[in-house]
Amino acid sequence: MSGKFVKKQPVFPASMQLGSVPIKIFCITVLLFTLGACASGDDTGSSGVSGDVPDSKILPESKILAVGGMLWKTDGTATGTVRVQDSNTAISFAYGFTEFNDAFYFQADDNVNGFELWKTDGTDIGTLLVKDINPAAGVATFHYRFTDFTVYNDALYFQANDGVNGFELWKTDGTAAGTVMVKDINAATGAGSFPTDFTVYNGALYFSAADDANGAKLWKTDGNAAGTVMVKDIIIATGTSFLPDDFSRGFPVFNGALYFTAQGGGFWKTDGTTTGTVPVEDINTVIGWLSANLYNGFAVFNGALYVPADDGVIGRELWKTDGTSAGTVLVKDINTENGGRRSDYLFNEFNVLDGALYFQSRDNVNGSRIWKSDGTAAGTVLVMDIGNGSHAFGSSVFNGALYFTAQGGLWKTDGTADGTVLLQSIL
Repeated sequence: MSGKFVKKQPVFPASMQLGSVPIKIFCITVLLFTLGACASGDDTGSSGVSGDVPDSKILPESKILAVGGMLWKTDGTATGTVRVQDSNTAISFAYGFTEFNDAFYFQADDNVNGFELWKTDGTDIGTLLVKDINPAAGVATFHYRFTDFTVYNDALYFQANDGVNGFELWKTDGTAAGTVMVKDINAATGAGSFPTDFTVYNGALYFSAADDANGAKLWKTDGNAAGTVMVKDIIIATGTSFLPDDFSRGFPVFNGALYFTAQGGGFWKTDGTTTGTVPVEDINTVIGWLSANLYNGFAVFNGALYVPADDGVIGRELWKTDGTSAGTVLVKDINTENGGRRSDYLFNEFNVLDGALYFQSRDNVNGSRIWKSDGTAAGTVLVMDIGNGSHAFGSSVFNGALYFTAQGGLWKTDGTADGTVLLQSIL
């Protein structure tokens, strides 16, 4: 099995296929290269392991190349890598590619309307503004690089600011008329509830939102205002809200429950009911499991849920849980220097390839590098030290290899040092 921890494996529109070869969407921005995910929702949660996908489908781990802002597509060859839009009409800073209704939806800036909702079928003429949600001239509807697009019940959900209600829960059917606010959760004028971490679970869409000044809480919706309700009145501290669209976000769904972190109260799980929302374990009784405002990557792998956590002694390291207190254990103390240093760098970039879990981490010798784990301390190892103090980041699985960027270039690895090679220098 190989794949990135994403929300769904969408079918790629026929207009964006070259024969049976999957097309990869590229988004170009200035002097930055990342590999991102095209994500949409299903009942397995926002970050379940994606399996092997036939070549006739677009993979959710589609690469997003950031070196100037315009839309590109590729079949993996130099000649098959082409710009979608004419340079004279090109939009810029496009992020959040999500397949829905035979098109890719994303946020972008056309230098007129600010960051708004767009869609493309892979052609210049088929790249269109869906709706100018915030009509004030040049004012952005979205946060830069942040939308949290998620497909649920035949609609695409996201947070948006119409200039009146602040950032609230919205949905679209792909038309301007069908792009509407679901509910003004925080009724204070212009305050916004900042809904995020959208996760489809048990027939509903779960997310975090702040209905007042006390902090974010766990909510769910059936797509209607009346069906948009708080699950339980506790402040949550899941940190994926702070990640850009290049990375997977949301709540982990594992063994039939949705997991989240409570501020100062450890790791929790819920079945969607108030009585079924209960604590699992608090690794660090001082600051709580995964303290607020920290990157919160996670992965379901080999029958366990993997998360970064800080126990207050060794710093933030890789842990796993089977959903019980006794089954919540440290995988490995990667950075042994001291408890003030943490080994994680981008734990949100978990990938599975050939029976191993890959992620970025750093020990007390190297900078951020590609590591892999079989779930044991002995089997958690550095793949290769590429040297020169360069950080590895932006990882994605494609065609049986893990791709990532380091030293200003695109690399790939099969999980061995000898099989880790530089494909092309970019900078």
